[in-house]
Amino acid sequence: MAESDLISKVRGSKWSLKGMTALVTGGTRGIGHAVVEDLAGFGASVYTCSRNEAELNKCLKEWEGKGFVVSGSVCDASSRDQREKLIQEVASFFNGKLNILINNVGTNIRKPTNEYTTEEFLTLMSTNFESVYHLCQLAHPLLKASGMGSIVFISSVAGVVHIGSGSIYAASKAAINQLTKNLSCEWAKDNIRTNCVAPWYTKTSLVENMK
Repeated sequence: MAESDLISKVRGSKWSLKGMTALVTGGTRGIGHAVVEDLAGFGASVYTCSRNEAELNKCLKEWEGKGFVVSGSVCDASSRDQREKLIQEVASFFNGKLNILINNVGTNIRKPTNEYTTEEFLTLMSTNFESVYHLCQLAHPLLKASGMGSIVFISSVAGVVHIGSGSIYAASKAAINQLTKNLSCEWAKDNIRTNCVAPWYTKTSLVENMK
């Protein structure tokens, strides 16, 4: 069975996300783009963001043509002010409730440990870890209000074992792995599930740019 046929069969099953709301950060490329399409394909109403306005508008138009319910706005997830604005927009769009938060945004600068500058360290940690930590804090009231919240972090195998992707990138992903464990226990009482996906190398623009 072809992959497209399998996806269509699964989406046509009784399992559905109709009525559910989701925020996917960095949803215009790579893994984030695929996640948006899957969630929308299963019937969820999806909100996403990107730093690139032209790219975002292009994707929104394509999704509309596919019959997907997807909206979005421009946001640099590494900016605290823009993260706060994003969650305000999501709260308004979904009437104060959010079922699913997919923390997908991430970047990398791959080089030997001794060659990293302070600025590069801060860029990697703020984009990969600080942003998702803060977004969880901001989204917590919305997830709790939904009565059935779910957080999914997109981590990496690099956060578990050494794969040559750079020590700072690996450290940021390892921090995400531990944050997942903590929140899964701490926020269970609020009916918020917390999980983490740790992919191997995936053919996305991030990987292509590291070659």
